[in-house]
Amino acid sequence: MGAIRGSPGTGAHPGAWAGGLRNGGYVPLRAYAVIGDGRTAALVAGDGAVDWLGVPDMNSPAVFGAVLDASRGGRFQLEPAVPYRAERRYLPGTNVLETTFRTGAGAVRVTDALTLHDDTALTPMRELSRRIDGLSGSVPLRWSVRPRFGYGALPTRFARRAGVPVATAGSQALAVCAWETGEPVCEGDAIGGRFELPQGRRAMIAVPFADQEPLVLPARSECEARLDATCAAWRRWTRERTYEGRWHEAVIRSLLALKLLVYAPSGAVAAAVTTSLPEEIGGERNWDYRFSWVRDSAFTLAAFLRLGCPAEAHAYFWWLMHASQLTHPVLSVLYRLDGGHRTPEKTLPWEGYRGSGPVRVGNAAVGQVQLDTYGELMQTAWLYARATGRLDADLARRLAELADLVCAAWRRPDAGIWEVRSRPRHFTQSKMMCWVALDRAADLAHRGLIPGRRLARWHGAREEIAAFIETRCFSPGRDSYVRAADGQDLDAAVLLGHLYGYGGERRTRATVAALDRELRHGPYVDRYRGEDGLAGGEGAFLACSFWLAESLARTGRVARAVELMEELVGLANDVGLYSEEIDPATGAFLGNLPQGLSHLALISAACSITAASEDTAC
Repeated sequence: MGAIRGSPGTGAHPGAWAGGLRNGGYVPLRAYAVIGDGRTAALVAGDGAVDWLGVPDMNSPAVFGAVLDASRGGRFQLEPAVPYRAERRYLPGTNVLETTFRTGAGAVRVTDALTLHDDTALTPMRELSRRIDGLSGSVPLRWSVRPRFGYGALPTRFARRAGVPVATAGSQALAVCAWETGEPVCEGDAIGGRFELPQGRRAMIAVPFADQEPLVLPARSECEARLDATCAAWRRWTRERTYEGRWHEAVIRSLLALKLLVYAPSGAVAAAVTTSLPEEIGGERNWDYRFSWVRDSAFTLAAFLRLGCPAEAHAYFWWLMHASQLTHPVLSVLYRLDGGHRTPEKTLPWEGYRGSGPVRVGNAAVGQVQLDTYGELMQTAWLYARATGRLDADLARRLAELADLVCAAWRRPDAGIWEVRSRPRHFTQSKMMCWVALDRAADLAHRGLIPGRRLARWHGAREEIAAFIETRCFSPGRDSYVRAADGQDLDAAVLLGHLYGYGGERRTRATVAALDRELRHGPYVDRYRGEDGLAGGEGAFLACSFWLAESLARTGRVARAVELMEELVGLANDVGLYSEEIDPATGAFLGNLPQGLSHLALISAACSITAASEDTAC
């Protein structure tokens, strides 16, 4: 099994992966990089295999799904036919991946991208391009494209069009356009070939996809030009971003990862590009994250606004407002990338990553009551209004109605931010976010941006919520806010109340200290202590670690915040990506990836710690 050479970092010093990396057909989740085009995204393993790709969109059924079933999922394999070590990086300022394979016979470089056909407009075409350059010697290589349409449920037919191998199933098709890679051969359920690439020569494989559209067979010159243009488009986008703090490389890579989660046709931001990657190997905590959670909305908009992404901020905000209008006045926990809110959950007949079933499509959390979402949405609207100075009349009316709903709904128990599937409870963070919702609504009303006819009611309910939290959700014995009313368990989610402005100075500082002391072990922070209605365990939730780092800085412990942040930045994989969780015992990634919330929390913490460090210096 392959291993990283040296410690994992942000990508400045790439890790190395060995041939024979797979164990039972699976690579460590740390071994994945992601590429994308604003419509879909692919996972590329350290051994050069594309193990995940949904088409035509990132939330569509996978055509390559080997990350979830090594034998039945399908993949696009490309690697030397002799022992090798592989080093990789993203080309600076891009989401284009470069992998260098070094062998005893020489070295080759593979450049991978989902190409952008026009960086100013959307087109129906998807194209995976893989360019191979001979760097030294002469290296034998092998490749195979093994598609599995519709999560492997659709029978695949192979044929040739104008001499080009084509795989079809229903309304979907892909072609394998290969140049200087040997004659492609259709054998069994794959299209593949072998070739030898000497120094100074270049080969290329392009896989265009089509769904209910004509399949276009491109010329090599067109594919080469699109790959070069894709690199240039990413660099132009990155040059316009604004962050010059201590963790510049990690912040910009996180922003580039976040950009890959943006579904360009709508402006929605997915939580991750994958489904059902386990929070525990062999466990049942396997969820579909290819949806947009209201939970992430305030962090998302704040990141876009802070880092100079006004177009993304505007598109995301209005997507969220239009999506939530469909369920108004009730908020759905999550929405599909097209704005819909129906996400029925079903199980696929796949074994799951390293046998970690079930493999789920859809997410039943959509039917839960999570009161924290009202605070998140109101915080998002408040941030947008502060940045633009305006809200249109219809949205202003809806926000006022949401505040009215919170006045009545805050007393209800709910499933909480962690979406527990046991009995609803009075979770502290949910109450804090209800307080935030009313506090922000009141501020918007004072600014004349939303109707304030019920302002007195909002003020009254806000004070009632605070009284509930302070009397029932704070434990004098623990000297901390606790997970739920009348309990004693701790929960890192209460840090969000602090980050959004809830709480007095003494209790907040005490809570941050308690969580730092009791939930943290090294750089890792557990989400909570207590039952949640599911069997098994999980890793350390990365966003919680970043929230703690930010909270330490905001409560005056800047040096400790910087120390923790340095450790966390070092936990990224070799190309600067984060999953949802990490196993503290092994450092292995767990959960879906790249995880938007992990990268959003990094951005927020980096910006806040930088600001706090500057204030301290002054």
